[in-house]
Amino acid sequence: MTAEAPSEPAARRDSIVRNTVFGLATQITTAAFTAGLTLYLVRALGPGDYGVFALAVGIGTLLVLVADFGISGSAGRYIADHSDEPRTVIDVLADASKMKLLTLTPMAVLLFALASPIADLYNTPALVWPLRALAISIFGQSMFFLYRNVFVASGLVSGAWRVTLVESATETGASVLLVALGAGATGAASGRAIGYVIGALAGVVMTIMLMGRGWLGFAERGHSRRLARYAGALFVVTIAFTLFEQVDVLLIGAIISTTAVGVFEAPMRLTIFLAYGGQALALGVAPRLSRGGGGPDLAAFNAANRYLILLQGALLAPVLVWTEPIVHLALGSSYQGSVSVLRALAPFVFLSGIGTFITIAVNYVGEARRRVVLSIVTVAINAAIDLVLLPRIGVVGGAIGTDVAYSLYIGGHFWICQQVLGIRLTPILVTFVRCMLAAAAMAGAMALVGTSDLSWSQWLTGSIAGLIAYVLVLTVTGELSRSDVSGLVEDIRARLAPRPAA
Repeated sequence: MTAEAPSEPAARRDSIVRNTVFGLATQITTAAFTAGLTLYLVRALGPGDYGVFALAVGIGTLLVLVADFGISGSAGRYIADHSDEPRTVIDVLADASKMKLLTLTPMAVLLFALASPIADLYNTPALVWPLRALAISIFGQSMFFLYRNVFVASGLVSGAWRVTLVESATETGASVLLVALGAGATGAASGRAIGYVIGALAGVVMTIMLMGRGWLGFAERGHSRRLARYAGALFVVTIAFTLFEQVDVLLIGAIISTTAVGVFEAPMRLTIFLAYGGQALALGVAPRLSRGGGGPDLAAFNAANRYLILLQGALLAPVLVWTEPIVHLALGSSYQGSVSVLRALAPFVFLSGIGTFITIAVNYVGEARRRVVLSIVTVAINAAIDLVLLPRIGVVGGAIGTDVAYSLYIGGHFWICQQVLGIRLTPILVTFVRCMLAAAAMAGAMALVGTSDLSWSQWLTGSIAGLIAYVLVLTVTGELSRSDVSGLVEDIRARLAPRPAA
């Protein structure tokens, strides 16, 4: 007997605060397990085997991008659009699952079959079985992303966190066990495959618990065409943004040297963690911007942007004032050349969290097609600036190219939201100006403590003094009030409190 779908899925949505907290938990869970596993594999495998594993993962990651074809994001958009229509949600998920299987299966089979020729191309026979393990991994990984996205689009990010926890813990445990038993790079790749397959299966089980079994099966439900159309736009945008992320590395390697690539790429890696706030808010708020059902929640959109500007502003001062001690602490003294790169990336650091949120928001609004030209132009601008500046001023030119191009990219997304949603940009600009004043005060307080070779007491004293100065200026300018802080604390406390039994 087929299980029935929930009669009122919209009522089962968690609050924005709860979803944001679990969104942050999802990011931290992934980062913690990834960092721990990476440190273990680097030491256990050694440079040779780890290089083979990393190459296999790089190839697999590229193929996941191609095989997904934007279907996961497209399904998420339409599930959010029809969150108050359970039958439609089930049909969208059914068609999305079928489309994923149709694109993934030949890709996985092809990689498994071509593993040996690819290994020959790299003149690395040891690459064969890691690639074959990755053929299974990309299948599980892509399906895992789809089902995790179901919970995000449904406003139940706690489910996405649980699925992520299962996948991450399984992958880490299986990889460590297999490598410890002597399976080398193949063991590490197999552990990755086991993790994602188990994660995908957990996603299937949890989705059945959420929606019933009505979405299972291969019958056409009438949504494949529109899913494919929107997925095509998302696919182009994803490819373009991937090029944006890699164009600096490619040009620095070609124009300067591979050593310069390391000097540039290392601080870029540090900025990934500084966008977690934007990712968390995107998981909590972006699905509510869907224009289906009750329409976009503009109040949540405005609040998310305000909080993100304030959060990213607090990160700006340390990056500018404490650049040298941050680089030495995180990367080591051998990366002295990265100090100027990280300082030059300060605008990108500020925009990274905001950009993560606004780009995902536009996807849920249903305007991914408008992102296509914007994304391509962004890549072109970044490449053009790099070509002009890299030969003249070195790797810092790559950072400047990234700053300028990404600023225009994010500005373009705000323009899309203004055109489509009718948002007012003036309050956002006012918050930005106040935030910059507060960041300047924070930077001054930190600079008084010191700007290089900080002791632990100086780190602590400067951080406290800087935050006090930051909050004080925000309060004086009227951006923050006592009710803002107390209200946020009380809201978080209430939302995270255990729910009474039904």
